[in-house]
Amino acid sequence: MASETRTVATPLPEVRLARRAWRPAVVVAASVAGLVLVLVLGVGAGSVAIAPGDTIAILAHRLLGLPVGATWSPTAETIVMDLRLPRVLSAMLVGAGLAVAGATFQGILRNPLADPYVLGTASGAALGAALAVLIPVRLLVLELGLLNVLAFVGAVATVLVVYRIGRGGGLTGLILTGYAVGSLLAAGLAMAMYLSGANLRQIFAFLLGGFDGASWLRLGIAFPLVVGGSLAIVARSRALNGLLLGDEAASHLGVAVRRERAILLGLASLVTAAGVAISGLIGFVGLLVPHLVRMVTGPDARRVLPVSAVVGAVLLGGADLAARLAGDIPVGVVTALIGAPAFVVLLRRTRTGYEL
Repeated sequence: MASETRTVATPLPEVRLARRAWRPAVVVAASVAGLVLVLVLGVGAGSVAIAPGDTIAILAHRLLGLPVGATWSPTAETIVMDLRLPRVLSAMLVGAGLAVAGATFQGILRNPLADPYVLGTASGAALGAALAVLIPVRLLVLELGLLNVLAFVGAVATVLVVYRIGRGGGLTGLILTGYAVGSLLAAGLAMAMYLSGANLRQIFAFLLGGFDGASWLRLGIAFPLVVGGSLAIVARSRALNGLLLGDEAASHLGVAVRRERAILLGLASLVTAAGVAISGLIGFVGLLVPHLVRMVTGPDARRVLPVSAVVGAVLLGGADLAARLAGDIPVGVVTALIGAPAFVVLLRRTRTGYEL
């Protein structure tokens, strides 16, 4: 019996390159569409439902000044503009910042499992928030309470201490120092929780993350820190690409390794601290989003960083919407439910040779 030989057509290299070149554009277009969809749904959905048409009309009238005929009630306009829109925008801002910070830390530390909290930022912020609960002083400045202020200070101070102690030990020393300092701060947090008594619920609310206290003023304070820091990181994409290749290769490419690493660490920590101060601790966004984007766009930081910002905004905006519709559960619970299975998948990919 004569055997038949089957030939399988394989795409030419030019075709594969063309497909790869189109992927980032498709991801960006899909992410922007998702961003608009989450914005409209997030503003319209809730205990008082507002029709998508009215939601779009209110936003067009108030934000763009378009002469739209008012077919909605004043109550609906108040709900959209004063309650839901600042919350949705805050979630998107924090999601974008955490995604950019996560991609930066993964590139600087050359560790695919690094996230924005790898240097103890979360532990410092949590301890600062817990101390604010214990202090018998109630301070409110520009709608920021003592909890928000001490959370920001604790996050920034922790990164400074970790960098000062661990910078002489290379990347491994920096990561191990972050782990050690984070463990020490976690012990302090446990003691603060033990002493908090009836205020324990406030600490748990911060640890689980949420946007219940979102307002235009808080958003306005965090916005320049998160956006400014993220743009500064994007502007240093070339240096981040060099650091991905290793210190020696980066030096040959003209990158001032120690200076650029310190600047990028500082910027990523600032973005993380600003986001954590208004949202509490929200996990998995900074870990998962850069990997998902990198799988599609490739490792070039010039593409990974901006696309990660948009995807992170969509993810956390959608998670906040799901949390509200599920009965105002903490946003961190939703991101954990999404992130834990995805984290297992990432671990499997690292065992099969996945690299940054």
